[in-house]
Amino acid sequence: MDKTYRIKDIARLSGVSTGTVDRILHNRGKVSVEAKTKVENILKEINYQPNVIARSLALKKIYKFVVITPYFREGEYWAKLSEGVDKAQQELYSYNVSIERLYFDQYDKNSFNKLIDEIEKFECNGVILSTLFEESAISMALKLDKLKTPYVLIDSFLDNTNCIAYYGTHSYDSGYIAGRVLLEQISKTDDIAIFRFLRKGDERSTQVAKREEGFRNYLKEHGYEGSIHVVKIHAEKEKINKEILQSFFTSNRQVKAGIIFNSRANLVCECLCEIGITDDFKLIGYDVLDSNIHYLKRGIITHLIAQRPEVQGLNSVKALFRHLILHKEENLINYMPIDILLKENIAYYNNYI
Repeated sequence: MDKTYRIKDIARLSGVSTGTVDRILHNRGKVSVEAKTKVENILKEINYQPNVIARSLALKKIYKFVVITPYFREGEYWAKLSEGVDKAQQELYSYNVSIERLYFDQYDKNSFNKLIDEIEKFECNGVILSTLFEESAISMALKLDKLKTPYVLIDSFLDNTNCIAYYGTHSYDSGYIAGRVLLEQISKTDDIAIFRFLRKGDERSTQVAKREEGFRNYLKEHGYEGSIHVVKIHAEKEKINKEILQSFFTSNRQVKAGIIFNSRANLVCECLCEIGITDDFKLIGYDVLDSNIHYLKRGIITHLIAQRPEVQGLNSVKALFRHLILHKEENLINYMPIDILLKENIAYYNNYI
């Protein structure tokens, strides 16, 4: 059985006072570099594990985390990520961790920008930040740096930030792999449609832009000779989308394959079914949502590329916990697996959170 070390034991072994050990363990007050080095060496030698539950309860400190994501409905991608956040909150209940959500419209950058000025009002200990709008997310990161509030990035990694960790896929590689998956199903001279959901200002999310870059580069590097058509559609305007797609396919009957780089493949499938364009059309989508699985099983979606949002949510909260409460250094970049799912293997898929 491992020995339990008390503060006075650590002080004796390191040759410093109990007060010095207490200040180092609880990260308060000033100590000399020499004393800190002595104590830290002993802590490593004895593999010291602090009783963080007792400490946080004794201090009666509440650790408040804020999670910033788009609004979502039941069953959507961000709802899946929220499930992981909920599970982490349940697991960390004994440590006095509370979580508050802030939401923005994923199709309107201005709704995110409003949160930049408001974040300091929440007086939080840490933030989990989704990075759909790159410039705005960097502005938020700079604000958090100024407030000395640690933050974890999700959705897509951003250079030039001081995040303590990132959880998500390698967006470029995800798109690069999608290029291979699609090109293996068609001729190198076949035309392809990229279905792109409109945002205000015609701006793409950071992740979608990087996926598309990877996709196009794979095609370019592997001798693709066809044409790529960008079809712009709307997130919430089913009737207009049907008209857009009907017009596109009437004028471009040679297009036999397509891809959409976000989780809304099901909306494209609904329109394709209504206008009767599903036979032999190859569509690749992202994310394991029930609505997407439905069309995968029907064969209208040939492949789904998944990124385990539940695991991202769970691990992001735990990263803040380890950083703030356990005082452990985090791995900066934590890539999720890039899962490729077919109708033949979807029944066995599990995120294991």
